[in-house]
Amino acid sequence: MPLSDAQRKYLRRLGHDRSPIVLVGQAGIGTNLVAELERALTDHELVKVRARVGDRVERNAILDELASATRSELVQRIGHVGLYYRRNPDKPGILLPAQGPQT
Repeated sequence: MPLSDAQRKYLRRLGHDRSPIVLVGQAGIGTNLVAELERALTDHELVKVRARVGDRVERNAILDELASATRSELVQRIGHVGLYYRRNPDKPGILLPAQGPQT
């Protein structure tokens, strides 16, 4: 289920002071990189990823591809850094605000 604006804002506030845990280099996305992000999302739920690759279009494509490969939500993208969220179904650590009424 997609995140509401209030939930995105809350997650951006939580992620502000975090440092990137996963780094994407010139080699791009590989199975090891996806596995590393999967592990980080399972452990932390909210993870920053730094992608130091090519131009803006290539970087955005990589950040989007990582979100789909890990079934996570790309909460924010600023420059070379993407903030990802995926709830841990067994032990959720981040309590999101209510989504509000659906229209």
